[in-house]
Amino acid sequence: MSTERSAGAAQSVLLLFGSCLPVLGAVLIAPVLPRLQAHFFDSPGSTVLVPVALTIPALMIALVAPIAGALVDRFGRRALLLACMLVYTLCGTLPLILDSLPLIVASRAGLGLAEAGIMTCCTTLIGDYFEGERRERLFALQMVASSLSAALFMAVGGSLGEVGWRAPFVLYAVGLLCIPLMAKLLWEPAASQLENSTPSSSSFPWTKLLPLYLVSLLAGVSLFIVPVQAGFLLNLIHVDAPQQIGITMGANQLGVLAGALLFHIFSGFSAPRLLAIGFVIAGAGGALMSQTENVALMVVAVLINGMGVGLLLPTLITQVMQEVDFTQRGRATGGFTAAIFAGEFLSPLIILSLTGGDHAGLPFALLLFAIAQLVLAPICLVLLRKRRKAYVAEAV
Repeated sequence: MSTERSAGAAQSVLLLFGSCLPVLGAVLIAPVLPRLQAHFFDSPGSTVLVPVALTIPALMIALVAPIAGALVDRFGRRALLLACMLVYTLCGTLPLILDSLPLIVASRAGLGLAEAGIMTCCTTLIGDYFEGERRERLFALQMVASSLSAALFMAVGGSLGEVGWRAPFVLYAVGLLCIPLMAKLLWEPAASQLENSTPSSSSFPWTKLLPLYLVSLLAGVSLFIVPVQAGFLLNLIHVDAPQQIGITMGANQLGVLAGALLFHIFSGFSAPRLLAIGFVIAGAGGALMSQTENVALMVVAVLINGMGVGLLLPTLITQVMQEVDFTQRGRATGGFTAAIFAGEFLSPLIILSLTGGDHAGLPFALLLFAIAQLVLAPICLVLLRKRRKAYVAEAV
């Protein structure tokens, strides 16, 4: 173990669950976006503000996660995590009583601030508490847990959405259950770990991490295509029930789960090869999604798309962690988190720019994006493999 205390199943489960909460923040209200749009139809700028209400937490995470990472490295993990859990619960449940679209967007921004700290702290603590294959396995399980919870809460969010668009927000109160458990079961990494750490370099390894962060940004864009666009795409084929939309989105998250399991199965493959395979699978699913007008085929398409994305994420975070030591881990995690969620925020804006705000153009826009994912596959294979060879040559 990496700490004087021994981390076990309780810490693993708690940190994995904590890692799910920012994902819950992103996908829970996705099935009710069309109803939220209808409720605030007369509100100025609702066409833009409604999708932003879903994605602004991702923007805040992208902006704040590097700061959270620096705070984690300087002042510690546990206290920041507990404070962020409290803010998460408060801001997450505020839309239950708000009836102003701008205020709802503001509360979602506050939610994103808290999520930045939660995601950074939980991922960093996994890196602190565990080593080697067990750490890699937990990073893969982090994707599995996130996908399972996203699939579950998308379905739950869709079911609650039948009651009303506000109902899904009540589930953010789950943060109250985590605070006492985290206070009891988690601890600050031992000071001896810092003393025994051997820095990989005298300064933060930006040149090694920037290519990984760029690919992480693109993976984040891919990750949010289905949660934001699937409801509107299904509306085009005359499916508008929140429950059915939620089930379809849940299939995408099950695909992400399958992709994370593929990461474990293909652990012997190089990172460039895994990333190339991930973008090919995601692009194939996206292309099918853009062309089908059948609900059953749509479920298959989003499942395939999710498998590709699910393979990308654990590959990237594992590579990031391999490039840094204990003293740099919070900042490295913050940068990775920022890149993923910046991509999630940009995702609907990219599609909006391609459609011009007309949902009728959504299938063509998704096809263009799928082609871009397929083009990224050989780029990852060539550029990141060259980067890997260059580092091997430096080491020799």
